[in-house]
Amino acid sequence: METNNGRTKKIKVIIISGMSGAGKTHAADWFEDHGYYCIDNMPPSLIKSFLELSTFRRIKSMQAAFVVDIRSDQFFSGLNDTIDYLKMRDDIEFSILFVEASDATLIKRYNESRRHHPLTYGRTSEEIIERERRMLEELKARSNHVIDTTNLKVSNFNQVMEKIFGEGGQGSNPFAINVISFGFKYGLPLETDMIFDVRFIPNPYYVNSLKRLTGNNKKVQRYVLRQKVSQEFILQLRKMIDTLAPCYVKEGKNHLNIAFGCTGGQHRSVTLANEMGKIFREAGYRVTVEHREL
Repeated sequence: METNNGRTKKIKVIIISGMSGAGKTHAADWFEDHGYYCIDNMPPSLIKSFLELSTFRRIKSMQAAFVVDIRSDQFFSGLNDTIDYLKMRDDIEFSILFVEASDATLIKRYNESRRHHPLTYGRTSEEIIERERRMLEELKARSNHVIDTTNLKVSNFNQVMEKIFGEGGQGSNPFAINVISFGFKYGLPLETDMIFDVRFIPNPYYVNSLKRLTGNNKKVQRYVLRQKVSQEFILQLRKMIDTLAPCYVKEGKNHLNIAFGCTGGQHRSVTLANEMGKIFREAGYRVTVEHREL
């Protein structure tokens, strides 16, 4: 894959591994929030094939994180060969993240979650953990980064991840904002943190020259954004997000889903989603914009 200046852009590949209950899922969530394509419980022998397929299809992110652990059938089968292959590729920026925790912490976490350890075969918890440590010893020795999560809360863990792997995305701010436009007549969007009803803005639908256009059209955008109530709403919303974002990050939340709804999801909500996406992006947030009804 080439960048605009003609240089080859390296594919970023992370293998996430470590002790069961140490935080591999949280690590994968962090990478996913930062634009990585994540696959859990990936057999090592299939990683090479996947990367060749994704390179061929030119996936958007060109960043992939694979959770590889003792759940994978024949865990060590081909693992070292896969690691050697990834390190050999000049077009791949590769590293291994290993997460671990103390025996007491792992036992406590499994008891609290009421989940069974993958190696549970009538053994005691101590015996299971000792066996897993032996199985992972070689991989840990080959890892680029080892994080001990014994005394880490989720928010602290995310801070450690940011220090090691963070690059600021589209700006210096790792916080991601997903902006969605929708029409109330078609139902509310799922998994949304904040929903704003923008039907208080005059509707371009009732302007003959704008009726058949959408909020992606500059004429509609000018009509919506020149309204005084729109300008005041945008100003107040930006202040609110700038205030709340650091609080969310402190609590371990790295993304926010914001939805704007109007009657049909064609004019006002689309315009506001585009405008706020632009404003958030200029402020340094990582931003995606989706128009559900278009």
